[in-house]
Amino acid sequence: MLKKLVLVSLLNFLIAAIMGLLLRYSFLGDLPINYRYLTHAHSHVAMLGWVYLMLYTFYVYYFIPDKKPIYNRLFWLTEFAVIGMLLSFPFQGYAAISITFSTLHILCSYYFVYLIWKHFKSDSIVTKLLVRASLLFMLVSTLGVWCLGPAVSAFGKASAFYQIAIQFFLHFQFNGWFLIGVIAIFFHLLQIKNSKAFKHFYILLIISTILTLALPVQWFTPHNSLFWINAIGITLQMIALILLFKLINPQLSKFFIKQSSLTRNLFLFAIACLVLKIVLQFTALLPEFSQVVYEHRNFVIGFIHLTMLGVISGFLFALILQNNVVKFSKTMQFGVYLFILGFLLTELLIALQGYRYYIGEGIIAHYYLLLFLFSILLPLGISFLIINIKSTTYETS
Repeated sequence: MLKKLVLVSLLNFLIAAIMGLLLRYSFLGDLPINYRYLTHAHSHVAMLGWVYLMLYTFYVYYFIPDKKPIYNRLFWLTEFAVIGMLLSFPFQGYAAISITFSTLHILCSYYFVYLIWKHFKSDSIVTKLLVRASLLFMLVSTLGVWCLGPAVSAFGKASAFYQIAIQFFLHFQFNGWFLIGVIAIFFHLLQIKNSKAFKHFYILLIISTILTLALPVQWFTPHNSLFWINAIGITLQMIALILLFKLINPQLSKFFIKQSSLTRNLFLFAIACLVLKIVLQFTALLPEFSQVVYEHRNFVIGFIHLTMLGVISGFLFALILQNNVVKFSKTMQFGVYLFILGFLLTELLIALQGYRYYIGEGIIAHYYLLLFLFSILLPLGISFLIINIKSTTYETS
C-alpha cells in the first residue's frame, strides 16, 4: 500500500511540474489558457496533491500501528478532491466547482487531524510534540482560506485583507504544517531524545513560525512594528537552526551509515536548502532588497520553490528511498540528480536575475528561454523516479 500511495502522490507532483513548465513557457509563447487559473491549479496540486498526501502517507506509515481501512478510504477521497481541483482550476479559477473541491480537501484534512490525534502511537515526547504542532499549524492555516469569501465580498480581491488571508494560509502551510511535518519524521528516524536543548528548539521553532508571518503582512500593510516583529522571528529562527544541528549531529553518522549514498546525499541536500532558506530570510532585514523581492514575482516564486522543491521535496524524496519503495538503479539515480540539477539551475538563474535587478541592471539575455529549458529537467527527473517505483517490488525495511 505504501508504494501505491507514494506513486499517486508522485504522479500529482509530475502533473504540477508539467503545469509549472507551461507557466514558464507562457513567457515565450501564447497559451490557450488563463495564466492565473493555471497558476492556481499548479500550486494546489503541488501543495495538496504532492506534499500533503506524502505527509499523510508517512504519518500513517510511521505513527499509526493499527492502520484501519478508514485511512485508505480517506486518502482516496482526498485524492478525488485534488483531481477535482486539477480539472476545474485551469478553466475557471476560483469558482463554484473549484471551491467545492477545495472545501472537500479542507474537510478531509480536518478528519485526518482527528484520526491522527486519536490513533497516534509513539513513546517519544519529541515526536508527539512535533507531529501535533504540525497538525495544529495545518488547522490554523485554513482560517486564511475561510476568510477569502468575506474578504472578496467586503473589500474585493485587490484588498489588503484578501492578500493577507492568502499569505496567512501559505505561511502556516509551508513553515508550519509542511516544514515541521518533515522535521517530525526526520527526528523520529534519528530517535532524538527529549532534552533541554530540544525544548528550547521546539519553543523557538513555534514562536519564530508565528512571528515571521509579519513579513508578508508588511507587504500589504506597511508598519515599522511589523518589521521588528519579523526581525525578532528571524533571529529566533536562526537560533532554532543552531539548536537543530546540536540535536541531530550526534545521531547523523549512526543514521547515515545504514543509508545508501544517494539517500544520505538527499537528506544533506534538504538540510542545506533549509539552512539557505533561513539565511535568505535575513535579507528581509534589508528594506531595499526586501522591496525588490516583493516587486518581482519570480523572486518570490524562487523562494517558494527553495522551500517546496529543496527542503520539503528533498526530505520526501529521501524518505521514499529510505523506505525501499524504489529499487536502486542507474536510471533512478539519474532521475533524482536530474531533478536536483533542474532545481539548482533554475534557482541560480532566478537569484542572478534578482541580483541584476538589485544593482540596477536589466534582464539576462534569453532569461525566460533558459528558465524554461532548465525547468524541463524537473518533470523529467520525477518521471524517472515514477518509472523505477512502478517496476519495484516493495519490501518493508
